[in-house]
Amino acid sequence: MKRLPLIAIILAAVALVGEAFIFASRRGDDDDIRREAIRADYRVYAPPLPDSLTFCGERVPLDDYVVREALDREVVTNMYYQSSTLLILKRSTRFFPTIERILRQEGVPDDMKYLCVIESGLQNVTSPAGASGYWQFMKATGQRYGLEINDEVDMRAHLEASTHAACRYLKDLRRRFGGWTEAAAAYNMGENGLEKRLNQQRQRSYYQLLLNRETTRYVHRILALKLIMENPEDYGYHLRSCDRYAEVACREVTLEGRDVDLVQFAIDNGTTYKSLRTLNPWLTSATLKNKEGKRYKLKIKS
Repeated sequence: MKRLPLIAIILAAVALVGEAFIFASRRGDDDDIRREAIRADYRVYAPPLPDSLTFCGERVPLDDYVVREALDREVVTNMYYQSSTLLILKRSTRFFPTIERILRQEGVPDDMKYLCVIESGLQNVTSPAGASGYWQFMKATGQRYGLEINDEVDMRAHLEASTHAACRYLKDLRRRFGGWTEAAAAYNMGENGLEKRLNQQRQRSYYQLLLNRETTRYVHRILALKLIMENPEDYGYHLRSCDRYAEVACREVTLEGRDVDLVQFAIDNGTTYKSLRTLNPWLTSATLKNKEGKRYKLKIKS
């Protein structure tokens, strides 16, 4: 093999070093351009917090730095979890009118609708632990507050029925613990769990308790959604009326009898099985045996 002259090797090496220097310089220039573009075009804002705040008419002690920073965390998290928060804002106009009406009827503060928001995102969902529906009732608690739950019917998925049940439960919790804030905390961790922590730590206020991570964040998440949903534009959310989901216009029909074929029932009532189940998600199968011969009110899209 013919060996290259030493001068050729040196020149090649110099050329490579030069190219590397030029590449590094260009990359450095590109980095500077990108930094300037980020400074000019990209903004991440710390969200505003109010000087004072109440929940269900009860004062939130924002002068306590622990409480204020806990609230700040939840506002930041939900403000910048844009897809989830935006969809909640869209759904609220469909579900809040019904929830608000029932809260008024039951004598429960309007702010409790935000508890429903953080429990389910205003959706019929089931948690890994088995809590289900808009208000995320466990089966035993739902049955204790009058919800029918069996292989054919699960009233945890019935907006009106589950909201009435949640109101009764929250009122019982408030009577036990003396405040709506503590009632909300007990709704999350269970009344016995909260009672135990209150007695152990010799406190009566949620804000003075050292609790598990989930319940520590729970009420602050409710407060964060209250702030964002009451003043969405303050937190960067701009929705037109047409962006929000409207209530679905429905008529009510009565279902009775045994061994009802719900597919045929839907067709007989001028709708589809899909629409029937979507508007009545508390029905859990295609056939309702209804051995006890109960009468049910179903929603049919008008």
